[in-house]
Amino acid sequence: MKKIAVVILNWNGARLLEQFLPSVLAYSEEAKIYVADNASTDTSIDLIKRNFPTVSIIQNEGNYGFAKGYNVALQQVEEEYYALVNSDIEVTKGWLTPILSIFDSEPNIGIVQPKILDYKNKEYFEYAGAAGGFIDQFGYPYCRGRIFDKIEKDNGQYNDEIEIFWASGACLFIRKEIYRKLNGFDSDFFAHQEEIDLCWRAFNLGYKAKYISESVVYHVGGATLNESNPRKTFLNFRNSLLMLTKNLPENKIVPILFARLVLDGMAGVQFIFKGKLNHCWAIVKAHFAFYSLINKTLKKRKAPQLENYYRSKSIVYKYFLKNGTVFE
Repeated sequence: MKKIAVVILNWNGARLLEQFLPSVLAYSEEAKIYVADNASTDTSIDLIKRNFPTVSIIQNEGNYGFAKGYNVALQQVEEEYYALVNSDIEVTKGWLTPILSIFDSEPNIGIVQPKILDYKNKEYFEYAGAAGGFIDQFGYPYCRGRIFDKIEKDNGQYNDEIEIFWASGACLFIRKEIYRKLNGFDSDFFAHQEEIDLCWRAFNLGYKAKYISESVVYHVGGATLNESNPRKTFLNFRNSLLMLTKNLPENKIVPILFARLVLDGMAGVQFIFKGKLNHCWAIVKAHFAFYSLINKTLKKRKAPQLENYYRSKSIVYKYFLKNGTVFE
């Protein structure tokens, strides 16, 4: 058995598999390759069987989304390390070598993220993860190389190895034993921010996440659900509140959640002024969905909840009031 499994979650992504699976197969000699299919209704399965016969197929019984889709599929994957890779990722030669080296030599590192660049504009970082993720005191995620919608050019400024708070679900490496100890992703999230929740829960148990620039991948981004879709707004706003409820220290839950609800309201007003009423309505629906899940979510809290989870007190303040558009 090989040490690492590359597992690509797919739903009706035949076109993406045809485009991006070749790079994974060409540059992943160290790994066993799986496609976990969420009951696709297109030609995905036939395509894999016909064009990529060395790829192992895991067929889920329904479209379980990102979180449950991986949880169900990974029950069948026994390699020591998991590489969870989006179907719109192009990998590069040697991308697995530094990851395996980190896992083999640093047992305290449980999660790793490579450098994620934009497939469509390869000199720039990509929104989903860039050069490693952090959150502020209010749970807003940001990255080295990306703060809100401001994307940096890759000038080698993040060519390093550092500990990070969260790794992007677009390309996330995790030890099998840790994934299973955490019971994987939270299936209630369906998709979006489940990887931050996973990393936060790992952090609370003392596991470390790391970014390593020697491993490089290119991500299309938005291939499944783009920024203009209100469904994405709904999932991001709802899941952020769920994540905070699960992981915040007890003395911070009420004040931080109250602040976030107010800030969410301000975001909704901004959508109205931009003429994006469906996105404002998505925030309203996200709040009601959060209220319906709050009791269930509170029962998921697991001690300890560590105090030092955030790097910045308020990335919103820095970005919108101090013009802090570059990671510091």
